[in-house]
Amino acid sequence: MARRYAIYDVFTEKRLAGNPLAVIFDGDGLSDETMQAIAKEMNLSETVFVQMADNPAHAARLRIFTPGKELPFAGHPTVGSAVALTELERGPDAGDIDLVCMIEEKIGPVRCAVRLRKNAAGFAEFDLPRKPSRIDLPLDLEGLADALSVQVSDLAFENHIPSIWSAGVPFLMLPLRNISTVQNMEFDIMLWEKVAPFAEGAMASAYVYCRGGTHHQARFHTRMFSPEMGIAEDPATGAAAAALAGTIRHFDALPDGHHPLLIEQGVEMGRPSYIHLHIDVKDGEIGRARIGGHAVKVAEGALLL
Repeated sequence: MARRYAIYDVFTEKRLAGNPLAVIFDGDGLSDETMQAIAKEMNLSETVFVQMADNPAHAARLRIFTPGKELPFAGHPTVGSAVALTELERGPDAGDIDLVCMIEEKIGPVRCAVRLRKNAAGFAEFDLPRKPSRIDLPLDLEGLADALSVQVSDLAFENHIPSIWSAGVPFLMLPLRNISTVQNMEFDIMLWEKVAPFAEGAMASAYVYCRGGTHHQARFHTRMFSPEMGIAEDPATGAAAAALAGTIRHFDALPDGHHPLLIEQGVEMGRPSYIHLHIDVKDGEIGRARIGGHAVKVAEGALLL
């Protein structure tokens, strides 16, 4: 059976940048083992399998796989799939389109807004299906510094200190003092596996961040490493940006109101990615947060399975 697929670059308006995503449109009828094997074959950060939604009013059900495991939720697959499904449904000759759809993921229904414009990269944003929360576990700061090839004194800036946060996928948030430290650090997988905490049944991934960026509008510069997911380094990580929302609100003590932030990632990999994070704070807590970005198709074909 030929199963249609497309490759999208996500969190970028330019092809061959951002984070590539494989979207398997005909995902029904595949076993978990086959989907995992296909994701390993694709060897991208994530491969999405589009299946018939449980609720007929919803656009689709997504199964999200990294080369190493299935995820309950992820940002760049949500953004890329929302754009891909809309483009597939409306066709190449569709005019300007603005719509809202619901996509089912293991974490639950995810509300997405999609904007398509002729001869331009699509844009989608989604409401976080789960608000970020902090996970309190002891951390070996010396071991973490060694795993990043930095000094313990580098592991902080302003009020930010290492902490674990999750909005569906756990990340160990590692603040480094400046962008030079982030760019020059070296991630040691063997040392990381010795000190990384386990949270929500999984080894936490490393999310390194600092204030500022190479893009003049970027508020934070980030990198992500996840041996547990089979990802040496990720060009863009929406689920980590979702967790970062909690980190920023907590350590920056965001006042009530709307806070738009641009997060850059993938610069060191030569695949710059730009994640739009919006945080609405009410009574000192996150009332709502959403993540958005562009997505552009770079390839399409069929799996002969």
